Amino acid sequence: MKTLNQKNKQIEKQPLEYYLNLQYPVTLYPASEGGYVAQIKDLPGCLTQGETAEEVIENINEARELWIETAYESGDDIPLPSTEVTYSGKLLLRMPKSLHRRLAQQAEQENVSLNQYIVFLLSKVS
Repeated sequence: MKTLNQKNKQIEKQPLEYYLNLQYPVTLYPASEGGYVAQIKDLPGCLTQGETAEEVIENINEARELWIETAYESGDDIPLPSTEVTYSGKLLLRMPKSLHRRLAQQAEQENVSLNQYIVFLLSKVS
């Protein structure tokens, strides 16, 4: 059985166990009325609540399994975890000419390329 993935390339549908074993990032935050809320943003509508952090983690794991099983049985696409996304390391950035000039001059003073200098500056803020 074939299915279409998110980039419209035809691929073989994986067995259910494949999808159940994927590791999705979970967002956990305190609920305003007490307890906690957990959400898997990669799986739309997959969220739950719990009184304790342990309970909400148990609940979100159950919700994830049910979400995936339901989507699989319905033949719906199952998104890959956002942690599976790869990045090329390239970024096209537009900036004011004055900023470009200032950065280029500072890179020259440091005796490094403009790219190396910008990466250095960005690594200091993250």
